[in-house]
This record gives sequence, structure tokens and C-alpha cells, in this order.
Amino acid sequence: MTARREPSAPPTLPGYRYVRLLGLGGFADVFLYRQDLPVRDVAVKVLLAGSLDDDVRTRFQTEANLMAQLSHHPSIVTIHQAAIAADGRPYLVMEYCSRPGLAQRYRTEHVSVHEALRIGIRLASAVEAAHRVGILHRDIKPANVLTTDFGWPALTDFGIAATVGQGAGATVGMSIPWSPPELLAEHPTGDERSDVYSLAATIYSLLAGRTPFEVPGGNNSAQDLVTRIERTPLPQLGRHDVPPALFAVLERAMAKHPSRRYASAQAVARALQQVEADLGLPVTPLDLPDMPREPDDERQPAQSDDATRLRPVVEVAPSVPTWSAVPPPPDAPEQPVTELLVDEPVDEPSGGRGRAVTAIVSGLVVLAAVVAIAAATMNGTPDPNPTSSSDFSQPPDSVAGRDVPSPTGLSGTRQADDTVVFTWTNPEPADGDRYTWGVLTATGEPELAIVTQPTVVVPSTGGGEVCIEVSLVRADGRSSDTPTQGCVP
Repeated sequence: MTARREPSAPPTLPGYRYVRLLGLGGFADVFLYRQDLPVRDVAVKVLLAGSLDDDVRTRFQTEANLMAQLSHHPSIVTIHQAAIAADGRPYLVMEYCSRPGLAQRYRTEHVSVHEALRIGIRLASAVEAAHRVGILHRDIKPANVLTTDFGWPALTDFGIAATVGQGAGATVGMSIPWSPPELLAEHPTGDERSDVYSLAATIYSLLAGRTPFEVPGGNNSAQDLVTRIERTPLPQLGRHDVPPALFAVLERAMAKHPSRRYASAQAVARALQQVEADLGLPVTPLDLPDMPREPDDERQPAQSDDATRLRPVVEVAPSVPTWSAVPPPPDAPEQPVTELLVDEPVDEPSGGRGRAVTAIVSGLVVLAAVVAIAAATMNGTPDPNPTSSSDFSQPPDSVAGRDVPSPTGLSGTRQADDTVVFTWTNPEPADGDRYTWGVLTATGEPELAIVTQPTVVVPSTGGGEVCIEVSLVRADGRSSDTPTQGCVP
């Protein structure tokens, strides 16, 4: 292992005065600056000098443009400016969020159920707002949720975001602990429901104080996490104050197969509102623009103009609190889940009116039934899990019984621009092989990413030693028992 790298030099920016370092990243550093006019503190994200290839520049520009489209949302970090410094490094000037973000809080604080629900609903509003303008975040996790000066969660880092309908694409930079199974598959695929999974995984971490499939005191390597994410039921939160209804919401949102999840972040938010109402808590309103979903979205029917803006839920299912009910057995068939009703208009300063939104049954439940019938017709027996996918099935015993070797020949070469190129060899190549890798530091476990080729480029580190670990991952999800590690002085 090696100590954390030295930060890059803060650039000289006209109209801003450097204050201090805020954080280090894989491709950029973040600094606190003081803006001269208007006077305010701002966070400035600056690309590392060794990261200025075309792909990284494109990601940086994409992040600036996407966040600018969404900056009006109260739970998305505001972008003030994007430009290029005198030394050639691109930078973003962003809202400075002074309070501890979720990455710090979930490991060190006991977050109340009330606060976790409020944060979850506000984040779901932000994710839904992004989806409505055609943007998938693809990397929702505690580290990408800051906290504004007024205590609101603020989603940031749209660097690997994609356009809705574009597909998952490359998964480099993806954070494994909060990623859904379909993004960990040999051929990644994803849509809005992938963000739904990561949103719920983030709320889970806030409540549990750990990542969803992390085993306290156990082996939590990348290969173990991937296997659990793909095959293990969601572990209980281990808190007596969390109602079963809240765990049921997270469990559905993090279902292994996308068709069993909530169809949208909006649906997650409404389910969380229902839990608030059942607990007798104030219902957190949704922050969504006055715009309908796309008419061709089969998972959410278009609404009339008067019903496109969500109102605070005044009366939600006034019946026996759902948290007092006994949850169904794990092997019980999934029941159709209806949308909540907004029963009364709510006066707002804008003068708009609310309209009752009719409860609907997700079309995906019908699709699941069709799949079940088709399976019964072909096999002669009912399929107990009609929505399961072969992507998440257990491998044959003959395959599972063989150990996955560790990569060999890991070596690195420092380039003229101070980046380090690492390469390694796959001792037993097989179809669908991938690799998890991460930079080793003295401050904690590496944040792992997935690549398909046996090479990675580590950005400039300021001349210090660079160490990484690499594991081989088979198409069936099995991985090397021991990662291979290597360093470059």
C-alpha cells in the first residue's frame, strides 16, 4: 500500500481566490475558492493534468452540461461556470456544500428513520427529475450525495451519466457496492430501474451504516460483493426501529431483476411517503417540475396537464399501518403494487391545483404473468420465479467447482505526463472474462471499478508511489480468491 497521493496544484482563476483543498478524486481534485463578485464560497472541480485524454474531457464536458440542465433542482448541486484554466486544465465552478455528505455520515452517524425517509424522498425527486429530461445518473452512491448549507441532500457527479434509452454502455468507474446486477453482467444493460436500485442501496447504507451486501468482519472483496449482489437476498438492516414496510420498499427497489423493481424513482418516493404517513410523520413533498413523463414510457402512463405536478400527500391509505403487518414469506409470489392516491387538492403559492391521481397496477406485473404462463406451457410445470433471469442463476457444479486464478505479470510504467499504465496477464482466458481493479491507499479500501481489457491508466499522482490490486471475474460472477497487487515507484 501507499499513502494518498499529493493533490494537484490549484489553478489561478480570474475572479476567484484559492482557500483550501476539499477532496481528491480519480480524475479530478476539488478545491474551495472564494468568488470576488458576487462574494461567496464555491467548490471548483479541476481535472488532473494526467487525465486530459479525449474520453475524460468528453466526460467532463458531459457532466457540466447535464448538471447545468438540472441545477434548478433543490437536491442537485448547482453549476455556476465551466471553463479552462490558464494551464489548460478544464474546471467546474459549483455550489459549495459545507455540511458532511452521506459518504461521511453513513459510516459515523446513527441516522434516524425519519431523516432517512426525508433524504430518500428528496433524492428520489432529484433522480426522477433527471430521468424526465432523459438523463440516467448511473453512479448514485453516498459519496455522490452532498449536503447543502440548509441540510438538503444534493446529488452530484454526473460524469458517467447516460441518455435514457442509450443503454448501460461502458461500466468503467462504476461503484460495485451500490450497483445493480444488470450492470455487473458480462453485457451490461440498464435503464431508469438501475438508478432506482442504486437510490435504494444508498438509503439502505444510510440506515445500516454499511454497504448493502457488506458482511461486518467478513470477506468483502469485490468478487464476494458481486456474487452477493447477484444471488443473495437483501440482508436485514439490523435495526429494531426500522418498520418492515420500509425494508419492504428497499427490498423491492433492489430486486435482482429490473422487472420486479419499482418502475420509476417517483414510485419509490411515493412508497416512502406511504411509510411516513403510516408512522404518523409529516409527509415530505416531492420536488418535480411541471412536466409529464414521455408518452411512450410504458412503465408510467401519461397524465393530464393538471396532474403532472406532484403535491404533498395529505391523506395516504388511512388504514391499519402497513409496518404492523407481518411481511410475506420470501418465496411468496409478488403481489401487484398500486400507486398511492392523492385524495385532495393542495393549495400552493403558485396557485396550482392538485388532482386525484388514479391508482394503477404496473404493466410489468402483467408481463411477469405472461412469462410465467409461457414457462408453464414449455416446461409442463409452473415456474416458481417467472421473472428470474439466467444472468443471475447459479453456475453448473462443474464450473463452480473450479477456482478462478489471479492475474499474473502485473506491472506498471510511468508515462511522461506522470500517468501510470498497468498491464497484466490472464492465465486462463475464458469468454466473458472481466477484471475488477482499484488504487490501494493507506486511508481505506480501494474503490473498485470494472474493465474488460487487461490494462488500466492511473492518473497523475504527483510523483508518489502508485499501487493497485486486480482480480479476474468470470462471466458467471466468480472471481479470484486473492487479488494481485503491484506498485510503481
